[in-house]
Amino acid sequence: MQPESKILSAEDILSWAQVEQSAAGIAAMQEPDGAVPWTIGEHTDVWNHIESAMAMLVGGQVEAAERAYDWAFSMQRDNGSWPMKIVAGEIEDHSGETNMSAYLAVGVWHHWLIRRDDAFVRRAWPFVRRGLDWVVGMQLPFGGIAWSQEWADGVPAKINAEALLAGSSSIYQSLRAGVALADLLGDPQPEWELAGGRLGHALRKHRDLFLDKSEFSMDWYYPILGGAVRGEAAYALLAERWDTFVEPGLGIRCVSNNPWVTGAETCELVMALDAIGDRPRALQLMADMQHLRADGGKYWTGYVFPDDVNWPVEHTTYTAAAVILAADALSLTSAGASIMRGTTLAADFAEIGLECGCRSADGVSRIS
Repeated sequence: MQPESKILSAEDILSWAQVEQSAAGIAAMQEPDGAVPWTIGEHTDVWNHIESAMAMLVGGQVEAAERAYDWAFSMQRDNGSWPMKIVAGEIEDHSGETNMSAYLAVGVWHHWLIRRDDAFVRRAWPFVRRGLDWVVGMQLPFGGIAWSQEWADGVPAKINAEALLAGSSSIYQSLRAGVALADLLGDPQPEWELAGGRLGHALRKHRDLFLDKSEFSMDWYYPILGGAVRGEAAYALLAERWDTFVEPGLGIRCVSNNPWVTGAETCELVMALDAIGDRPRALQLMADMQHLRADGGKYWTGYVFPDDVNWPVEHTTYTAAAVILAADALSLTSAGASIMRGTTLAADFAEIGLECGCRSADGVSRIS
């Protein structure tokens, strides 16, 4: 049973004018080449960069969003990956992270939902395809996705053959977005569907095989946000650690043992709750985190509640972006508002259990 909420609508929390102000705040922090760093002078990674592009598009900053996508296209490497950290146009960390490199698919599908720009989708498709091909090639035997690959002497090197639960959960959504784009363009990608079936099974049945990052709230709610866990299983998963992470009136902790609530994680949980129909708790958390809003529609990253201070002393683009996407999900203002609900994505993949000892629904025993 869902709790009652005194908050009636998303507009009771943020007006759309305030959402547009926050989108303009992100655009103001965009670098001349189109990159959207975490904050002014900080690094850019492609996952948070794409999230900011999505938020700017929702908030009416169309030109800035287009420049952000152009930057992403220009920075992809031949193997389909992106560098993990780029500072003012210079690569600081050459490693490629699978979660980051998959997320372009979600951004492009979101762009299509809002703009219906066929030329943009066709221009973006080779980058989406290369990115997801690389990611699928990093799948581990139990179905999770290896989290990164290092680089040495300008070429791909050691694969870090362990899977992150939050990252793999996000990749599940990216694969569904990628298959939706493939269907739109008439370019089927059966390998992505098979990989998605294996990954979905791992996220539902074998979360113990992922790296243990259970102190982070992202590992708690991301299987729901990414779409692999829904229904009663989602409610049960949320109940397991709700009291560990949720600070009433403030938001949610980023790390279980730190008295620090963060806006981005709170808004991601808002979207996860909205995706399973738990609107009362989604609205309440969205309202709770507004103490992080600052002048000009910017958002502090977090708040240390014993000390009553915002920390770090920075306004981050990814926090504002998460707020905008959550506000859109709750208000259904844009045509892309349902992106986290998954209702416009490709259908859930048929589960495939391979080397885990589980039976597969379709009898598939190997993916070459």
